[in-house]
Amino acid sequence: MTPGIRTLLFSILILSSTAALAQRAPLAGIGVVLMHGKGGRPEANISSLAAALEAQGAKVSSPRMAWSGERGQPTSYAVDYDAALRTIDPAIAQLRKGGATKIIVAGQSIGANAAIGYGARYGKTLQGVIAIAAGHTPERWARNPEIARGVQEAQALIAQGQGEKMRGFPDINQGRTFEVPATPRAWLSFFEPQGPANMPRNAQALPRIPFLWVIGRQDMLAGAGPDYAFARAPAHPKSRYLEIDAGHMDGPDKAISVITDWLKTL
Repeated sequence: MTPGIRTLLFSILILSSTAALAQRAPLAGIGVVLMHGKGGRPEANISSLAAALEAQGAKVSSPRMAWSGERGQPTSYAVDYDAALRTIDPAIAQLRKGGATKIIVAGQSIGANAAIGYGARYGKTLQGVIAIAAGHTPERWARNPEIARGVQEAQALIAQGQGEKMRGFPDINQGRTFEVPATPRAWLSFFEPQGPANMPRNAQALPRIPFLWVIGRQDMLAGAGPDYAFARAPAHPKSRYLEIDAGHMDGPDKAISVITDWLKTL
């Protein structure tokens, strides 16, 4: 075999290997911050989605968020909504350091709420937002007697200079009400009807970037439809509102294929 033929065969082998790697890593260059739901953990029901994205070449960071806990109940609300969103910053820095060139912020339930909230504030640095089984809807709880009472109590305590004193406040997760330790200031930022966690308002404040909303047909928020928040975001040709056969907790697992397909279009 002549040196020229050997060089040609070596070049073909390299090109074939590169093509094979590209096929195995269709999401190379994409970095996803993936946030868990209320009273959850990164290693719980978003872990399969994270693993699936990584298997296709994406880099994924799943930070433990301020609403982490057990069995759907947060340990506490000790920092306010905007401070909680800043947890995303080091996750993005980690992804960029690892080689990600396109950053997507995503989450399930209140994690989806936070993804939209972060996008509303810092979306010009992002290439997309994904809301999976979105939840935590303070404006829809305005008439709930326990939440309304909590809002009044938190406002009064803040006015009295006791905004940082931990005490019990009501919380709601998928129709279940319970008490959670919180500072009045932090709790109010999550539960005030027109406060920082208002999802429709945050969706409206998104910049014109790709926005994927995935909701299960059996999810409590499915009946609200796209007009609830998705349609309020600035239109983008790659934005999608998708209904899937899922409930709330299994949303991330059931959405794996539609999320990976959508990410390939970015």
